[in-house]
Amino acid sequence: MDELMQGNLMDKQFTERAVKGSSVAYLTVGLEYKSKVWKEQWPIIMQNVIDACKKHSVKLVFFDNAYMYDPDHLENLTEETPVRPVSKKGKVRAEIAQNLLSEIQSENIEAMIVRSSDFYGPNIRNSVMFETVFLKLKEGKPAIWVGDPSTYHMMTYSPDAAKGTALLGNTPDAYQQVWHLPTAQEKVTGKQWVEMFAKELGKPAKFKAVPGKMVKLIGLFVSLFKELSDVMYQNERNYFFNCNKFMNRFPDFRITSPEEGVREVVKAG
Repeated sequence: MDELMQGNLMDKQFTERAVKGSSVAYLTVGLEYKSKVWKEQWPIIMQNVIDACKKHSVKLVFFDNAYMYDPDHLENLTEETPVRPVSKKGKVRAEIAQNLLSEIQSENIEAMIVRSSDFYGPNIRNSVMFETVFLKLKEGKPAIWVGDPSTYHMMTYSPDAAKGTALLGNTPDAYQQVWHLPTAQEKVTGKQWVEMFAKELGKPAKFKAVPGKMVKLIGLFVSLFKELSDVMYQNERNYFFNCNKFMNRFPDFRITSPEEGVREVVKAG
């Protein structure tokens, strides 16, 4: 049985109450997309959740991203990719992931880390893809592609990520490991993402590319672009998020294709 509770994971006592009585806790919280907020809040939240899970013998599934990986390995990111963050957000992610991994290695907790690429999906309105591609095209304006549109960038479809996370959380032998969540393995470029959305919307596939230097400049005036400049290296190189480990373990899992995913996003409006 699922029970919903409203509260603040920065509060140690609330976190304990939220976790108590559960068999599995899923840490999927999303903080405001600001480096300062991440640095201040994520370490506290992670420690509170770890402590609560240890105290009440609850399994933990932590939903993570790929910001902590070595940028030199972007063309084939796997669970074994070296950790070498170069961004402020990546350093925070590396810190909290290592905290949990240390607890796992010391056998203090039964847990796992599941990682997603940048994601998109129906009603995911706070994604860059939604705001700069879908909405712009829907309004009859040119899309904005942040980065190099000639490079491929794989995106995780949010319903697939949710199903994959639940599946892993209910698989006993999946714990004490890192997993990449199911992500379509087609190498789709920024230009092709725009073209797919334009086709589904019945709009011209017009777009403006905003390179890293321009993102940094715009960031002086627009907070979103300021925060994006921190991780722009991921949008200016080929980016392949490898999920072979997951698919080898769950070969019957059906990954949503980019075309189908785009169709569902447009259908949801």
